[in-house]
Amino acid sequence: MAIVSSNAASQRPRPDRVPDRVVDGARQAGDDLEPGRSGTKEDSLRPKRLADYIGQRELKQVLGIAVQAAVGRGESLDHVLLYGPPGLGKTTMAMVLAEELGVTCRITSAPALERPRDIVGLLVTLQPKDLLFIDEIHRLSRVAEELLYPAMEDRRLDLTVGKGSTARTRALDLPPFTLVGATTRAGALSSPLRDRFGLIQRLEFYGLEDLQAIVERAAGLLDLELSAEACSEIARRCRGTPRIANRLLRRVRDVACVRACEGCIDRDLVDEALTLHRVDGRGLDASDRRLMELLLQSYGGGPAGLDTLSAALGEDPATLESVVEPYLLQLGFLQRTPRGRVVTAAGRGHLGWPDPQEQVA
Repeated sequence: MAIVSSNAASQRPRPDRVPDRVVDGARQAGDDLEPGRSGTKEDSLRPKRLADYIGQRELKQVLGIAVQAAVGRGESLDHVLLYGPPGLGKTTMAMVLAEELGVTCRITSAPALERPRDIVGLLVTLQPKDLLFIDEIHRLSRVAEELLYPAMEDRRLDLTVGKGSTARTRALDLPPFTLVGATTRAGALSSPLRDRFGLIQRLEFYGLEDLQAIVERAAGLLDLELSAEACSEIARRCRGTPRIANRLLRRVRDVACVRACEGCIDRDLVDEALTLHRVDGRGLDASDRRLMELLLQSYGGGPAGLDTLSAALGEDPATLESVVEPYLLQLGFLQRTPRGRVVTAAGRGHLGWPDPQEQVA
């Protein structure tokens, strides 16, 4: 499945008498992914079919049934909303669905749809049963959302032609299509938009067994031979996220290439490579440890407010809250309290700091 230039949209049949400036929006807004084509070697790390998609068993079962039912009826798949933390495979799942349905996947993101003509241009160039994937869909503008409402429900696009007293509304019929939206913040979606999705599914963090299988598969695609212990080590340090697992695997490949490693890559080389990139045994990176060490050294483990920590670290508060803290909270190394952030006993133990209560005892 290869990314085709978005200019290909201009070569598709267009509805009669649709202004050229409307179609121009499609050229700027998205790319086509056509089934049956192979991409670059790095793109090949993405699975192409549901059978190759590792993990997310309940999600695969639900979507597999929906795909089989849609194909059996000869209809387009119902609109799908995928949400969950970044890096868990939302974009990959959209490509897999397009492959399973045997249709073209149009990929874009909400920030790219700034003007009404951008979303209009995408919609008027859709072919029957096409899949339109919009990443970070919670960032759609109000105008774009309102254009999507009739498109999703009635396959109709309402356009306003002219201005002032000469303005009139024109309706364009759209072919049946599937909208797949992805977001990391499902709560930020407006209720009218969220309710128009027939399938709403959450992607969960991956378990160690699934992550090991993902690393083994990716290593095979990259022509790397890893021992079972090496695969397990990468899986333990990737924070439950396949995207990070693939990224760490590439860094291991770099070190193996420079060291002229021949044969099977073992656990020691993986440890050397990931230590070089300051990723420890639990997947914490330098930013994670800086935050915890600041709390321990300067504030006795907390509590300390978010703004105070961001000023001391020179980081944006939103970055700390959305990028650094979630994994520490998931591990139980950090707590959010009404008074501020606090390092837990587990967090102290991981960094080798004694528990104050044990010292008092």
